[in-house]
Amino acid sequence: MTILHFNKGASKNCIFIRYWLFVGAWLLINLTMNDEVGLFGYLDRVHELAERPTALDKLNESIDWSCFEPVLKEHLNFKDRSKGGRKPLDSILMFKVLILQKYYNLSEEETEFQILDRFSFQRFLGLSVSDKVPDKNTIWLFKQRLGIPGVSALFDHFSACLQENGFAVSAGKILDASFVEVPRQQNSREENQQIKSGQIPKGWQGNAASLRQKDLDARWTTKGGHRYFGYKNHIKIDRQSKLIQRWQATPANTHDSQAMKSLVESTDGKLYADSAYNSWLILDWLTTKGIDPQINERAYRNRPLTQEQKVNNRAKSSVRARVEHVFGFMTNNMAADRIRCIGLKRATQSIGLGNLVYNLFRFKQLGGSMTS
Repeated sequence: MTILHFNKGASKNCIFIRYWLFVGAWLLINLTMNDEVGLFGYLDRVHELAERPTALDKLNESIDWSCFEPVLKEHLNFKDRSKGGRKPLDSILMFKVLILQKYYNLSEEETEFQILDRFSFQRFLGLSVSDKVPDKNTIWLFKQRLGIPGVSALFDHFSACLQENGFAVSAGKILDASFVEVPRQQNSREENQQIKSGQIPKGWQGNAASLRQKDLDARWTTKGGHRYFGYKNHIKIDRQSKLIQRWQATPANTHDSQAMKSLVESTDGKLYADSAYNSWLILDWLTTKGIDPQINERAYRNRPLTQEQKVNNRAKSSVRARVEHVFGFMTNNMAADRIRCIGLKRATQSIGLGNLVYNLFRFKQLGGSMTS
């Protein structure tokens, strides 16, 4: 008589395998029998979507993402995991996640959901349906680790790549600034006055949870009868390509001209700007740097513009208006005129990332390619 001896571990494995075979067969039958879509209809839909390239697909074709890897590695400074610990997600993948988040103006939670939900996002990131998607906490932590220095380095690195590819080189630059609003604070007039003077209101002191929700850096300002609360994005663009070359973020009440010195270079040639930048001090400073100021003249009380000045202003404005196309794209396509963050540091990072994302898509629009 032969006695059969069963290995308990092997028996459990067989049961486990049979269970998942049953589940797989059940799913296959139900998807195939479904008259509305079915398994093969689902695959056909995926194939059809892949044949319709989106702006993200075209961006992938234009950009050599590996060129950003050295910069990311330098500023992320991940610890050595050879002795143990969870391996961090691919830095290029996470960088592209931030691009998606900024281009579509999504929160971390919404970014995670949209990657799970949208095939176009998955294709852009190079993920399959079975691949792990970064969760909201991972996205937030990656952004914090990158910080302002990382975003600035990525922007400068791509600017250098643009020059190597023959972009952003022309005889003229344009300066301007745009408001970037943040959620408005429900503060009293007395609290706002204390914040403006650099003090922390007494009622907020000692309450760390409440203080974290208060923006002590954002400022109120008025322009054209409208009130704004938040920050400003000061940029200098190339006249011909409309690519952003330099930028600076400040509170909203900062005058446009105060950011000029950090944006202007002696190689700018002709510099176009609106009348907010017009003063004798600025004109003299630009001239000493060898720059030809093409700044709109302004009228003063009891001293209106002459007909010649109006003609000159119209000629300058026809060139200067190109910077409005930049802000128009960032507002209409990226909703970059509003951000979700508190404090100047995080606002600076968000604004800088938005400027980089604009340059990436503008490079694509110009027909540029780093992959050829």
